[in-house]
Amino acid sequence: MTVSLDDIQAAAERIQGRVRRTPVIEVAPGLTFKLELLQHTGSFKPRGAFNRLLSAKDTGELTGTGIVAASGGNHGLAAAYAARELGVPARIFVPETVPAAKLAKLRTLEADIVQVGNEYAEAYEAALTARDESGALLVHAFDQPEVVAGQGTVGLELLEQAGMFDTVLVAVGGGGLIGGIATAIGDNAQVVAVEPEAAPTLHRALEAGQPTDTVVGGVAADSLGARRIGDLAFAAVQQFAVKSVLVTDDAIIAARNDLWRNHHLATEHGGATAYAALLSSTYRPAAGERVVVVVCGANTDLTTLT
Repeated sequence: MTVSLDDIQAAAERIQGRVRRTPVIEVAPGLTFKLELLQHTGSFKPRGAFNRLLSAKDTGELTGTGIVAASGGNHGLAAAYAARELGVPARIFVPETVPAAKLAKLRTLEADIVQVGNEYAEAYEAALTARDESGALLVHAFDQPEVVAGQGTVGLELLEQAGMFDTVLVAVGGGGLIGGIATAIGDNAQVVAVEPEAAPTLHRALEAGQPTDTVVGGVAADSLGARRIGDLAFAAVQQFAVKSVLVTDDAIIAARNDLWRNHHLATEHGGATAYAALLSSTYRPAAGERVVVVVCGANTDLTTLT
């Protein structure tokens, strides 16, 4: 199964008015930021969540039983927000290790929150059990066609907003964002996947030739800590020849601090990961290359910014 450009265009129409059209800013000659951290709930995730719920509403799959979702934090926020906006209950499973800032925001969204396990994969297993027992709609964090298509609307906006560009740098966890953006951008620009060295889910899949389980950790694990790249994302990465680079935790921390000090953007570590590739020269643009960095998440403890 794959997600098509038509699917993403349909998603854009379906979620219009439900999500923000986030701005782009040129921060230096040849360097543009796509400020998806300004999206509802502080990340790009509501795009996919709304597309999943609204699609299910159209087909009758979304009922009064509501939804279940598993998340490291950001997807849970998005799913709970979308469910509240559509008037259905939400049960969100998160690891015990979910950052306090994300947990506090979750508690404001009228969802039933269940903490289980130490990482996303354990929360996901609990969500599957709850779905089977309750009949609620599962809203996957990254590997459902409707979710990937919704995230791909970021790419459609870039094509309309950013003028001519050569490269897009995108952080990768489970792959919903990279899969959607790569499909939306197509052959218009090179898409580069950026992952922490401590959570190289896509990188290991490319080495193996297929999605494979990977040990994950590091400073961005709460948002980029899926053990396995999604099948839909992997298909898109292969189809559109997405490049893959890894960055260190130190580079991510430095990028996050730079975004705050020099651009007044408060991001979580996952939100700064794509920029880390550029700042650390892990990705080196050619002379005259026009680069877009997707700054994708803002849910962080502001007292840790320096």
